[in-house]
Amino acid sequence: RCPTGGSRRKSENKQPHKFTTRPTQQLTLTMKLATVVLFLACLMGDANAFTVRPAPAVSTMLNAGMAQPETQIKTKTKVEVQTKQKVEIKKKAQTGEPVSRRDEEFQDAPMFKLMLLSDDGYDGEHVVTRMCAIVEDLDEDAAGTIFQQAMQEGKAMCGKYPFERAEMFKEQLIRSDPMIFADLEEENA
Repeated sequence: RCPTGGSRRKSENKQPHKFTTRPTQQLTLTMKLATVVLFLACLMGDANAFTVRPAPAVSTMLNAGMAQPETQIKTKTKVEVQTKQKVEIKKKAQTGEPVSRRDEEFQDAPMFKLMLLSDDGYDGEHVVTRMCAIVEDLDEDAAGTIFQQAMQEGKAMCGKYPFERAEMFKEQLIRSDPMIFADLEEENA
């Protein structure tokens, strides 16, 4: 007997048990399952696990007789053509001498003669030592010869220098104590 008062057989009452849930519970379970699957895919490091990819091409006997272009040869040809064009451009750019945009010709700086002037009050030894100290390219023998020539002829050339340097030598000789007289003359005068 059934506790509710009816009489039913146990065999009639047994039906195969079905898992029944409400629609919102099914949606929640589906979302949870999808979340778990995505989480596991991320853990495995395959970010593209759920990406839709085209099916690989299957070669069949129907395509066996058809000519198929070789992609690699076309790519190589393009690279070779570009390389040849670059080489030709480089050759065109490298031929010839560099173009000078300024046709100005520089002239050498005018040279001036440093002249030692004679004076009766000179002490020969003092003049020679001061000339050797001031004018770097003179030694004692050359300075002695220049001093003797200046005393005989009235003036003698010590050397040829650019204007600024010759003027500096002249000023240093004049500032010596006792004073040594010097002058500048243009080379082509």
